[in-house]
Amino acid sequence: MRRPVTVTAASAIALLGAGAVGLRTLIARQAAIARRRIGKPLGEQALDADRVWRRKKHPGPPVELLLLGDSIAAGLGAAHRRDTLGARLAKGIARAAGRPVRLRTEAVVGSETSALVGQLAALPEGYRPDAAVIVVGGNDVTHRIPASRSAGQLEEIVRALRGSGIPVVVGTCPDLGTLRAIPQPLRALAARSSRQLAAAQAAAVHRSGGRVVALARAVGPVFAERPDEMFSVDRFHPSALGYRRTAEALLPAVLAALEVAPVVVRAER
Repeated sequence: MRRPVTVTAASAIALLGAGAVGLRTLIARQAAIARRRIGKPLGEQALDADRVWRRKKHPGPPVELLLLGDSIAAGLGAAHRRDTLGARLAKGIARAAGRPVRLRTEAVVGSETSALVGQLAALPEGYRPDAAVIVVGGNDVTHRIPASRSAGQLEEIVRALRGSGIPVVVGTCPDLGTLRAIPQPLRALAARSSRQLAAAQAAAVHRSGGRVVALARAVGPVFAERPDEMFSVDRFHPSALGYRRTAEALLPAVLAALEVAPVVVRAER
């Protein structure tokens, strides 16, 4: 009487194994499709927006703003340097603070969280920003880095910056479920993974004394509703409008970190 049960259990295990293999194969194929759809029409080098912004409008010593992270922090997808995330933030800070802003971008296209250590190490000796903004996580998700590892690496960087007295604002991992170039069910898996990473990042940043902006909640809905406007030509990185909306989401936290009254609640156009 027990033999049929044993056979049934074995058959079920074999079926589950075959199903898992089939799912992995499907996801691998969909990942290849997504890579072909996205391609690299923007190249791998973001525009150089590092300069002193609004020097003529606002005389005085500049606010030192540092950007770390991946292609979003670097501004890949913006057609003009004034439209990059760093430039948007710099102009918004300048308007609110009445001071020019010197932007320094160490963010590198394609970076995972593990690259933040090298980005900090690349800073000139003695450089001390008035605030650091970090946007990272998307590549950790696409490269299947465990969320706990990525969050731990982020916590170390934020803790190091805070230990030097530098205010830190982190934009957590965007919602990759808004990327229509990624087919289902891979998109749903990416959405879930990005949410898990964002939650782990937020907890890590809070523990280390930084400020958190949940980009998936702050701008995810508008990216999902208006993808043709919010994404650039590769349908992966933000457009000029996408960067403006992202800067608008980050700006209040950056102003608070700088202890600047939020006179302007929207990033400058």
